[in-house]
Order: sequence, then C-alpha cells, then structure tokens
Amino acid sequence: MKCIKCIKQTKNYDLDEIRRTDNQDAEEKVASGVWKFIAKEEWKAVTRKPKTEQITEESVEQTEKVKSKKQLRKEKIKE
Repeated sequence: MKCIKCIKQTKNYDLDEIRRTDNQDAEEKVASGVWKFIAKEEWKAVTRKPKTEQITEESVEQTEKVKSKKQLRKEKIKE
C-alpha cells in the first residue's frame, strides 16, 4: 500500500486529494504526473481525528479518588 496526493486538478480528482492505494495502482498514477508519493504520516494526519482530552469535573474527581487509593495503599504498606 502506498499513499499518494493529487498535485494537478482534473475533472475526476481534486487538488491535494490524498489516497491510499495498492502499489501497482499508485505507480501508474504517479507515472501519469497527476499524483505524487507522500509519507504515511501525512495520510494519517488527514484521515484520523486528533485525540484531545477534555478535563471535566468528573475526571478531576476520579483522579483525586485514584490518588487517595494509592495513598491508602502506601500507608498500609508502611504499617
């Protein structure tokens, strides 16, 4: 599998369109001069949503509970 990006707009392809195709199809499209090879990381960045963490009151409370449980365990070990 290869990742390719459209570098010339045609009626079938939009400019900067990114695709992941099999090796033979990618070779043919790049040879036509309309597409170019790109890194897989660039394809991943476009197709996948970035993971974002939203801190809510519930998550803060949960982390505090976890910390307190760990502290309790440490205290039991010390005794």
